[in-house]
Amino acid sequence: MKIRRSMRRRTSFAFVVVLAIVASLVYKLVDIQVVDAKALDAEAAAHRGTVITTYGARGEIVAADGTVLAGSVLRYDFIASPKDASTFERTSKSGKSEKVTRAEALKELAAITGDSAAGYEKQIKAALKENPDSQYAPLVKSVDVPTYEKIQALDIPWLAPVSHPARTYPDGAVAGNVVGYVNSDGEGAEGLEQKYQQCLAGEDGEETYQRSEDGVPIPGSTKVTKAAKQGGTLVTTLDADLTWFLDQNLAETVKDLGAQFGQISVVDVKTGEIKAAAQYPSVDPNNVDGVPAEYRSTAMLFSNMYEPGSTFKALSAAAMIDTGYATPNSHVVVPYEFTTPNGAKIYDAEYHATENMTLTGVLMNSSNVGMSLLGQNMSDEVRYEYYKKFGIGTPTAVDFPAEQSGILAKPSSWDDLTKYTTLFGQGVSATQAQMLQAYQALANGGVKVPLSIVKGCKLSDGTMIDVPKKTSTRVVKASTSKTVLDMLESVVQQGENSSVLKTPGYRIAAKTGTAQEPNENGVGYKEGVYYVSVMGVAPVDDPQYLVSVNIGYPTKIKMSSAAAPLFHTVMSQVLKTYRVAPSKSAPSMLSPYF
Repeated sequence: MKIRRSMRRRTSFAFVVVLAIVASLVYKLVDIQVVDAKALDAEAAAHRGTVITTYGARGEIVAADGTVLAGSVLRYDFIASPKDASTFERTSKSGKSEKVTRAEALKELAAITGDSAAGYEKQIKAALKENPDSQYAPLVKSVDVPTYEKIQALDIPWLAPVSHPARTYPDGAVAGNVVGYVNSDGEGAEGLEQKYQQCLAGEDGEETYQRSEDGVPIPGSTKVTKAAKQGGTLVTTLDADLTWFLDQNLAETVKDLGAQFGQISVVDVKTGEIKAAAQYPSVDPNNVDGVPAEYRSTAMLFSNMYEPGSTFKALSAAAMIDTGYATPNSHVVVPYEFTTPNGAKIYDAEYHATENMTLTGVLMNSSNVGMSLLGQNMSDEVRYEYYKKFGIGTPTAVDFPAEQSGILAKPSSWDDLTKYTTLFGQGVSATQAQMLQAYQALANGGVKVPLSIVKGCKLSDGTMIDVPKKTSTRVVKASTSKTVLDMLESVVQQGENSSVLKTPGYRIAAKTGTAQEPNENGVGYKEGVYYVSVMGVAPVDDPQYLVSVNIGYPTKIKMSSAAAPLFHTVMSQVLKTYRVAPSKSAPSMLSPYF
């Protein structure tokens, strides 16, 4: 009986022990597979897994027809696993197995990239010094596809590629200052790249993969932990081919005239869209350091302020006609010199005998004195309001980075001289964009349609955002618009530059300008330093395109005639590019004299 009891006790004890062991194992299994599963997975991944960034490509900037102005291309980095960077075996071209040491592999790598094998070795050792189990040491950065293929052919097991996008500008300097460029972090630094950073920027993702003990990535172990997001496509209003044509002709003209810089822009009169924007010198976003620092930043179209000079007279004439202070045939006796009531002196650009001109003749001959005499009785405040409605003194709706507002002081601050000089474009400053906006309104039946250079941002799902909101406003009467264009046509038909400005078959209205460059202190003007320009519209009977040509500080020809040949070349190309039908009516031929 005692033996049986003893056996039962031993059996029970053994059962309890086994049950405790099983319970302990079950508890541990549950703890590993359920409670601590995520933590243990993370720990395992930390020991054997590698986390890499997957890049969300920056979106493209494209011309109106889809031509890529800025895009992203694949480049490759190569990451070494220092812990595993040792001798390995590979099959040679002859089919034999060969051993390759780390030093030999790095030497082969350097022969392809042009870098230093010693530099690679230094990077690996630095990573190991910081962490003996390091699996991350970036060796090669941003190589193209052919180089990537050569490196992959080395079959180095502890070297893995990581692809990422890099910025490229296929057309180089074409609209370079408008497009802008990115900084070293891949973020927009200038131009449209900067303004539309939110549209263009991609969002990086992450992937993890595991390596075997010898450093080779384990097939099927890659997991996407965060999906990358691609940037949107910025669709501009620009015509890349036309801008290229403008670039070539502008560069040649600036050099031929011994000038410092120049700019040309083309605007669709009906829509306010900027079709082309050229400047010289222009930055090539692929090589930002290739031009002087002052030409690397934002487009001169929006940032360069200048006194418009005689091109501004068209705005003054429009204000006088719209308010009834003058007509195209208003008579004025024009001497070479005029003394204001307070003793200020106003002169015409060249000496001439006293002439009997109409307002049309004042514009055709670009007379400062004639404009002053005709405009002196018009209210300063009324004229100021017209200038404001044309867009002078206010940045355009484009709202371009670093865009300037120009200078249009209030009439209360005008002295006796400024009261008159503003009539012919001195004592006031504007950007080329502001002058384009003013002439757009003047050409479009008196209705101002805000300028635009972007159609919108197209997202990956086809949705278009950032579409400019345009609210048209009337600046002058339709009859005033037609009258002023007819008057400006006299510049082309009867003015001193008529032989250059005319384009057979088309009625063209234009105004030339020669402006002096003010001193830095704002007092007086620099001797012999001029800013010459031509602004024009075609066809007069159905205004469609506006062209502005500006040449900065020419030394060989300092009058507006310097810009006239280039204007003719550009306007002719614009009419041909957009297949504008020839005019169906004869020129107005208003009388410049009485």
